[in-house]
Amino acid sequence: MKQIGLMQAINDTHKADKMPLEKRLLLQRKRLTEHIAYVKENSPFFSELYSGISPEVPLNAFPVTNKLMLMEHFDRWHTDPAVTLEKVRTFMTDTDNVGRKLDGKYLVFTTSGSTGNPCIVLYDDNAMNVSSAIGITRSFSDSDVMKRFIKAGGKSAAVFADKGFYLGCGSIRYQLHRMPWKKRQLMIADVRDAPEKLNAALNAFQPAMLGIYPTAAELLAEEQLSGRLKISPVLIMTGGEYLSDDVRKHLSEVFKCHVQTNYSCTEGGTMACECSEKHFHINDDWIIIEAVDENNDPVCFGTQSAKILLTNLANKICPIIRFEITDRVILHNDPCPCGNERPWLEIEGRTDDILTFSNGVKIAPLSVYAILKEVHGMKRFQLVQKSGDVLELRIISEDKQGAFKEASAALTKYLSERGVNAEIILSENEPSANPLSGKFKHIICSL
Repeated sequence: MKQIGLMQAINDTHKADKMPLEKRLLLQRKRLTEHIAYVKENSPFFSELYSGISPEVPLNAFPVTNKLMLMEHFDRWHTDPAVTLEKVRTFMTDTDNVGRKLDGKYLVFTTSGSTGNPCIVLYDDNAMNVSSAIGITRSFSDSDVMKRFIKAGGKSAAVFADKGFYLGCGSIRYQLHRMPWKKRQLMIADVRDAPEKLNAALNAFQPAMLGIYPTAAELLAEEQLSGRLKISPVLIMTGGEYLSDDVRKHLSEVFKCHVQTNYSCTEGGTMACECSEKHFHINDDWIIIEAVDENNDPVCFGTQSAKILLTNLANKICPIIRFEITDRVILHNDPCPCGNERPWLEIEGRTDDILTFSNGVKIAPLSVYAILKEVHGMKRFQLVQKSGDVLELRIISEDKQGAFKEASAALTKYLSERGVNAEIILSENEPSANPLSGKFKHIICSL
């Protein structure tokens, strides 16, 4: 298999940006045909699934896949027979391996499990280089912002869940392992750290760009207004959660900078980049997004979907083809005033909730999620704030009491370090999705 180097990936993205729509779609079709042929030959699972189906047929002729299906067939899913679930899980027991390669070949990431079922995803060099190239060439919605970012020193701080196999900090740790000198330009801060520690780290580093979850950025905005945090970023790039217009406006006013986001997931990397019109243009040279209804039939342009089907043409080790993601989107093909001819998306707004306790302390949801995610034996969880200081933990586990004991201890320790004395109770209920939207939240404030 021919590997795509970073410089070639950057050059390819530049070329695709200049292509008319028809030519770019031909490139997409060529890559899709080659990708499916490779996957059929090298993945036992897909070889069986696609038996009798030619790589030349339209994409919608291929079966739909999902997290549960692929995780069930993990060892047969991947195109390298040396990759096994046992080996990957052993590798993941050591958090020092975050940002390091399994067998010297593959980065390991886990999804946040927005449907309650996390998935382990491997990235080969192709996937990492294409993802990096898209970030370099398309991440800034305004070229003026990019110039100001470079002029301000080009230093970036990532405030995400650290010390876990998540795409955000894991990909940055990968860069720092490869190029230690980048520590002068890149900083990682754990979103779960106490405000005092976060403030001190960011004040010392003075980032020109801040990468962060929107809910965590809201809490940092309070620190900035209080004067405890004193940074002057040129850009705040949010990710991992939905960025509402109200939060965008508030962050822009508090930090006096440009605020934007993108549409990403672990399985697809940066699937769509935001333009100056706040439209998400699909990176359709490498990513295919099908907007579908509950039965996986396509919905019309301008109509809200029940979910999407994702195909990632860059990842050869871990095939993601017609992969079900429960995001509801509206796909558009009408011209965008920004001039970008790629189709664009509107994304349904949803996010986990910020927890606010009786003493006024606020905790970002992904801080709590990152702690509970590390508890062994919990197949699925959901934390519900029932009153100011009462938290109900819903668990699916073979050892429910044991998992609750570990989770309760970890969460109590984390909260007490922030001055919160909360009562954590084990719920009789199992984690459940919203009965109307079908969306699943891990962290819910029901006050």
